[in-house]
Amino acid sequence: MVLLGTLANGLGIIVGTLLGSLCRNIPESMKTTVMQAIGLAIAVLGIQMGMKSEQFLLVILSLVIGTVAGEALKLEEKLSSIGSWIESKVGSGQGSVAEGFVTATLIFVVGAMAIIGALDSGIRGNHDVLYTKAVMDGFISLLLSTTLGIGVIFSAIAVVLYQGLIAVFAAQIDRLVPNALMDQLIIEMTATGGIMILAIGLNLIGITKVKVANLLPAIVVVILLVTGMYAWM
Repeated sequence: MVLLGTLANGLGIIVGTLLGSLCRNIPESMKTTVMQAIGLAIAVLGIQMGMKSEQFLLVILSLVIGTVAGEALKLEEKLSSIGSWIESKVGSGQGSVAEGFVTATLIFVVGAMAIIGALDSGIRGNHDVLYTKAVMDGFISLLLSTTLGIGVIFSAIAVVLYQGLIAVFAAQIDRLVPNALMDQLIIEMTATGGIMILAIGLNLIGITKVKVANLLPAIVVVILLVTGMYAWM
């Protein structure tokens, strides 16, 4: 089943969030410290991802162009409005649904494992990468939900849609994209996504207030730039 790994990933997020939501009596000071610890770990992960780039100028250019597009489209506001709409429907007794949804969605969607895992599922029927991601995302969901609340659970929808589409069309992608180009795309997309992950970590710590969703078009831009360079060479 092509979507088995993706569905397992979504289930991991749901289970992790539900377990985390049971921890409602954690002292506020402990929640703050836990959130800072999560933020530090995510920031380090982002740095590691960003360092993988082989064409860092492309990453910078992609971020600049992508951010301009994201600001023009007001992606952060639109994504937050989706979270706010969900909050209005389900209510929230703990944390902001919008904040939990946006933060968790960005963490789980941005990164190489989502792309590589979905491609493996669709092309080879190998779900090992997404099973591993399911465990990782489940643990992160548990931690995030103790401070950001039940909103984290709705990120599972975005993850299933995003990875599911890649898995379903994986065979076509594999036929159209040469292996050498795919390798370059994954490296530079990982690096670009790493900058966003770093920004999320710094936001969780409270150092910055970067509108990370407005950086998302940079992923599309880096794909176009890397593909253009590959075709030119």
